[in-house]
Amino acid sequence: EVKLTESGGGSVQTGGSLKLSCTHSGADFVSDDMGWYRQAPGNECELVASIRRDGRTEYLRSVLGRFTITQGNTKNTAYLEMTNLKPEDTAVYYCAADSVALTQWCRTSDAWGLGTQVTVSS
Repeated sequence: EVKLTESGGGSVQTGGSLKLSCTHSGADFVSDDMGWYRQAPGNECELVASIRRDGRTEYLRSVLGRFTITQGNTKNTAYLEMTNLKPEDTAVYYCAADSVALTQWCRTSDAWGLGTQVTVSS
């Protein structure tokens, strides 16, 4: 069984920063793609950022230049550095990992986290 452990959510004011981390554990699981999705009440779930094992990254257009995704040396940990946060970034952020590739669809990956709340007040 693959388990994802997330941390780092919280509440900040507009312009503030937060850093999320996610580590996956599980015998024999090797992720090729890790990332973060988010979902706000009444909104569609969306893929915010992802990082492949070889270091390639992809971002949601609205977070370009503000969010940075990185991975740990062992490739089983992903970090999402969020800066210049805006109220529209408020959502539950979910970590995901897949042995092949993340898709635009939430909850379709090999592993899915429980989520961490990020709240940005104006």
